Amino acid sequence: MRIVGIIQARMGSTRLPGKVLRQLGGGGRSVLGWVVRAVRESHAVDDLVVATTTEDVDDVVVAECCRLGVDWHRGPVDDVLTRFIQALEEREAEAVMRFTADCPLLDPQVIKEAALVYRAVPGLGYLSTSLARTLPRGLDVEIVGREALERADQEADAYHRVHVTSYVYEHPGDTRLLGLTYQPVADDLRVTLDTEDDWRLISRVVDELGDGCVPVGTLVSWLRDRPEVRELNAHVQQKALQDA
Repeated sequence: MRIVGIIQARMGSTRLPGKVLRQLGGGGRSVLGWVVRAVRESHAVDDLVVATTTEDVDDVVVAECCRLGVDWHRGPVDDVLTRFIQALEEREAEAVMRFTADCPLLDPQVIKEAALVYRAVPGLGYLSTSLARTLPRGLDVEIVGREALERADQEADAYHRVHVTSYVYEHPGDTRLLGLTYQPVADDLRVTLDTEDDWRLISRVVDELGDGCVPVGTLVSWLRDRPEVRELNAHVQQKALQDA
Protein backbone atom coordinates (compact mmCIF):
# COMPACT_ATOMS: atom_id res chain seq x y z
CA MET A 1 0.00 0.00 0.00
CA ARG A 2 1.36 3.39 -1.03
CA ILE A 3 0.94 6.22 1.47
CA VAL A 4 1.65 9.82 0.52
CA GLY A 5 2.51 12.29 3.26
CA ILE A 6 0.94 15.73 2.82
CA ILE A 7 2.05 18.62 5.02
CA GLN A 8 -0.27 21.62 5.01
CA ALA A 9 1.69 24.86 5.40
CA ARG A 10 1.01 28.53 4.89
CA MET A 11 2.30 31.83 6.20
CA GLY A 12 -1.13 33.10 7.23
CA SER A 13 -2.10 32.45 10.85
CA THR A 14 -4.51 34.46 12.95
CA ARG A 15 -2.50 34.04 16.14
CA LEU A 16 1.09 33.63 14.91
CA PRO A 17 1.67 34.71 11.29
CA GLY A 18 4.75 33.25 9.61
CA LYS A 19 5.21 30.56 12.23
CA VAL A 20 6.01 27.75 9.78
CA LEU A 21 9.22 29.46 8.63
CA ARG A 22 10.53 30.53 12.02
CA GLN A 23 14.05 29.26 12.63
CA LEU A 24 14.03 26.73 15.47
CA GLY A 25 17.23 25.75 17.21
CA GLY A 26 20.81 26.51 16.32
CA GLY A 27 20.90 24.52 13.11
CA GLY A 28 19.10 27.10 10.99
CA ARG A 29 16.19 24.73 10.38
CA SER A 30 12.69 26.16 9.91
CA VAL A 31 9.67 24.79 11.74
CA LEU A 32 8.54 23.33 8.41
CA GLY A 33 11.99 21.83 8.04
CA TRP A 34 11.60 20.07 11.39
CA VAL A 35 8.34 18.49 10.22
CA VAL A 36 9.86 17.39 6.90
CA ARG A 37 12.83 15.85 8.72
CA ALA A 38 10.62 13.91 11.15
CA VAL A 39 8.57 12.44 8.31
CA ARG A 40 11.68 11.51 6.35
CA GLU A 41 13.33 9.88 9.37
CA SER A 42 10.21 7.73 9.90
CA HIS A 43 10.60 6.08 6.48
CA ALA A 44 6.82 5.64 6.65
CA VAL A 45 5.62 7.31 3.45
CA ASP A 46 6.25 6.56 -0.20
CA ASP A 47 5.96 10.19 -1.28
CA LEU A 48 5.95 13.56 0.47
CA VAL A 49 4.49 16.90 -0.61
CA VAL A 50 3.85 20.25 1.04
CA ALA A 51 0.39 21.66 0.28
CA THR A 52 0.48 25.46 0.44
CA THR A 53 -1.68 28.21 -1.05
CA THR A 54 -1.75 30.26 -4.22
CA GLU A 55 -1.35 33.49 -2.22
CA ASP A 56 1.73 35.60 -2.99
CA VAL A 57 2.69 35.52 0.69
CA ASP A 58 3.28 31.78 0.36
CA ASP A 59 5.91 32.16 -2.33
CA VAL A 60 8.41 31.89 0.53
CA VAL A 61 6.93 28.52 1.53
CA VAL A 62 7.56 27.26 -1.99
CA ALA A 63 11.11 28.65 -1.81
CA GLU A 64 11.65 26.77 1.46
CA CYS A 65 10.32 23.57 -0.12
CA CYS A 66 12.85 23.96 -2.91
CA ARG A 67 15.62 24.48 -0.34
CA LEU A 68 14.49 21.37 1.55
CA GLY A 69 14.17 19.33 -1.64
CA VAL A 70 10.53 18.46 -1.03
CA ASP A 71 7.70 18.58 -3.57
CA TRP A 72 4.99 21.20 -3.23
CA HIS A 73 1.49 21.94 -4.47
CA ARG A 74 -0.43 25.23 -4.38
CA GLY A 75 -4.18 25.37 -3.90
CA PRO A 76 -7.00 27.29 -2.16
CA VAL A 77 -6.36 29.16 1.09
CA ASP A 78 -9.34 28.11 3.21
CA ASP A 79 -10.54 25.04 1.31
CA VAL A 80 -7.70 22.85 2.54
CA LEU A 81 -9.58 19.67 1.63
CA THR A 82 -9.51 20.72 -2.02
CA ARG A 83 -5.81 21.49 -1.65
CA PHE A 84 -5.23 17.92 -0.44
CA ILE A 85 -7.37 16.36 -3.17
CA GLN A 86 -5.49 18.31 -5.83
CA ALA A 87 -2.13 17.20 -4.42
CA LEU A 88 -3.36 13.61 -4.25
CA GLU A 89 -4.57 13.65 -7.85
CA GLU A 90 -0.98 14.14 -8.98
CA ARG A 91 0.19 11.00 -7.16
CA GLU A 92 -0.42 7.28 -6.99
CA ALA A 93 -1.36 6.39 -3.43
CA GLU A 94 -4.08 4.50 -1.58
CA ALA A 95 -3.89 6.65 1.56
CA VAL A 96 -2.76 10.04 2.87
CA MET A 97 -0.83 10.69 6.06
CA ARG A 98 -1.75 14.24 7.04
CA PHE A 99 0.61 16.59 8.82
CA THR A 100 0.43 20.25 9.77
CA ALA A 101 3.53 22.43 9.57
CA ASP A 102 3.14 23.78 13.11
CA CYS A 103 4.15 20.52 14.84
CA PRO A 104 7.96 20.55 14.82
CA LEU A 105 8.42 17.98 17.62
CA LEU A 106 6.80 15.05 15.80
CA ASP A 107 8.30 11.68 16.76
CA PRO A 108 9.38 9.63 13.70
CA GLN A 109 8.70 6.41 15.62
CA VAL A 110 5.05 7.34 16.20
CA ILE A 111 4.73 8.18 12.50
CA LYS A 112 6.26 4.82 11.59
CA GLU A 113 4.04 2.87 13.98
CA ALA A 114 0.89 4.56 12.65
CA ALA A 115 1.82 3.57 9.09
CA LEU A 116 2.64 0.00 10.11
CA VAL A 117 -0.72 -0.41 11.86
CA TYR A 118 -2.66 1.15 8.98
CA ARG A 119 -1.02 -1.13 6.44
CA ALA A 120 -1.60 -4.19 8.66
CA VAL A 121 -5.37 -3.79 9.13
CA PRO A 122 -7.35 -4.79 6.03
CA GLY A 123 -10.10 -2.42 4.94
CA LEU A 124 -9.13 0.36 7.31
CA GLY A 125 -10.21 3.82 6.14
CA TYR A 126 -8.97 6.11 8.90
CA LEU A 127 -6.43 5.87 11.71
CA SER A 128 -5.54 8.56 14.21
CA THR A 129 -3.83 9.03 17.54
CA SER A 130 -6.41 11.70 18.39
CA LEU A 131 -9.67 9.72 18.22
CA ALA A 132 -8.88 8.96 21.87
CA ARG A 133 -6.10 11.44 22.53
CA THR A 134 -3.23 10.21 24.72
CA LEU A 135 -0.28 12.01 23.14
CA PRO A 136 0.65 15.66 23.75
CA ARG A 137 -1.10 17.98 21.33
CA GLY A 138 1.36 18.50 18.50
CA LEU A 139 2.51 14.86 18.22
CA ASP A 140 -0.64 13.40 16.70
CA VAL A 141 -0.61 11.45 13.44
CA GLU A 142 -3.53 10.55 11.18
CA ILE A 143 -3.94 8.50 8.02
CA VAL A 144 -7.00 8.55 5.77
CA GLY A 145 -7.79 6.27 2.86
CA ARG A 146 -8.08 7.81 -0.57
CA GLU A 147 -11.66 6.61 -1.00
CA ALA A 148 -12.74 8.13 2.33
CA LEU A 149 -11.02 11.42 1.54
CA GLU A 150 -12.63 11.62 -1.89
CA ARG A 151 -16.05 10.94 -0.35
CA ALA A 152 -15.43 13.77 2.10
CA ASP A 153 -14.54 16.06 -0.80
CA GLN A 154 -17.88 15.28 -2.44
CA GLU A 155 -20.01 15.67 0.68
CA ALA A 156 -18.27 18.01 3.15
CA ASP A 157 -18.90 21.71 3.59
CA ALA A 158 -18.22 24.52 6.10
CA TYR A 159 -15.44 23.88 8.62
CA HIS A 160 -14.92 20.32 7.38
CA ARG A 161 -13.22 21.74 4.30
CA VAL A 162 -10.72 23.55 6.51
CA HIS A 163 -9.88 20.54 8.66
CA VAL A 164 -9.56 18.01 5.82
CA THR A 165 -10.34 14.84 7.80
CA SER A 166 -12.99 15.95 10.30
CA TYR A 167 -15.85 14.94 8.02
CA VAL A 168 -14.43 11.41 7.79
CA TYR A 169 -14.46 10.76 11.52
CA GLU A 170 -17.63 12.74 12.30
CA HIS A 171 -19.60 11.12 9.44
CA PRO A 172 -17.79 7.81 8.90
CA GLY A 173 -20.58 5.94 7.14
CA ASP A 174 -19.03 2.61 6.16
CA THR A 175 -15.48 3.83 6.78
CA ARG A 176 -13.63 1.77 9.38
CA LEU A 177 -11.94 3.93 12.02
CA LEU A 178 -9.13 2.98 14.36
CA GLY A 179 -7.66 4.92 17.28
CA LEU A 180 -4.03 4.44 18.27
CA THR A 181 -3.24 5.15 21.93
CA TYR A 182 -0.07 5.47 23.99
CA GLN A 183 0.87 5.15 27.65
CA PRO A 184 1.39 7.01 29.86
CA VAL A 185 -1.44 9.37 28.93
CA ALA A 186 -0.06 12.86 28.24
CA ASP A 187 -2.92 14.62 26.48
CA ASP A 188 -2.68 17.54 28.90
CA LEU A 189 0.64 18.59 27.38
CA ARG A 190 0.87 20.98 24.46
CA VAL A 191 3.77 21.13 21.98
CA THR A 192 2.01 22.50 18.92
CA LEU A 193 2.92 26.00 17.69
CA ASP A 194 0.04 28.44 17.66
CA THR A 195 1.06 31.29 19.97
CA GLU A 196 4.15 33.06 21.27
CA ASP A 197 3.85 31.09 24.51
CA ASP A 198 3.89 27.85 22.52
CA TRP A 199 7.06 29.13 20.86
CA ARG A 200 8.67 29.78 24.23
CA LEU A 201 7.97 26.22 25.38
CA ILE A 202 9.09 24.57 22.15
CA SER A 203 12.25 26.69 22.09
CA ARG A 204 13.06 25.59 25.65
CA VAL A 205 12.65 21.94 24.62
CA VAL A 206 15.01 22.37 21.69
CA ASP A 207 17.54 24.38 23.71
CA GLU A 208 17.67 21.64 26.35
CA LEU A 209 17.17 18.43 24.36
CA GLY A 210 19.03 19.38 21.22
CA ASP A 211 18.46 19.89 17.53
CA GLY A 212 17.22 16.38 16.68
CA CYS A 213 13.91 14.54 16.85
CA VAL A 214 13.00 13.63 20.43
CA PRO A 215 11.22 10.36 21.31
CA VAL A 216 7.80 11.00 22.82
CA GLY A 217 8.69 9.20 26.05
CA THR A 218 11.75 11.37 26.55
CA LEU A 219 9.80 14.54 25.82
CA VAL A 220 6.94 13.68 28.18
CA SER A 221 9.30 12.75 31.02
CA TRP A 222 11.29 15.95 30.53
CA LEU A 223 8.16 18.10 30.65
CA ARG A 224 6.75 16.25 33.67
CA ASP A 225 9.93 17.06 35.59
CA ARG A 226 9.70 20.77 34.71
CA PRO A 227 6.39 22.32 35.74
CA GLU A 228 7.80 25.79 35.11
CA VAL A 229 8.20 24.87 31.42
CA ARG A 230 4.76 23.25 31.17
CA GLU A 231 3.21 26.39 32.59
CA LEU A 232 4.56 28.52 29.72
CA ASN A 233 1.61 27.55 27.50
CA ALA A 234 -0.73 25.73 29.89
CA HIS A 235 -3.26 28.54 29.53
CA VAL A 236 -3.45 28.37 25.72
CA GLN A 237 -6.82 27.13 24.51
CA GLN A 238 -7.07 25.11 21.34
CA LYS A 239 -9.60 26.54 18.93
CA ALA A 240 -12.77 24.54 18.35
CA LEU A 241 -13.06 22.95 14.93
CA GLN A 242 -15.81 25.37 14.00
CA ASP A 243 -13.64 28.38 14.89
CA ALA A 244 -10.22 27.45 13.53
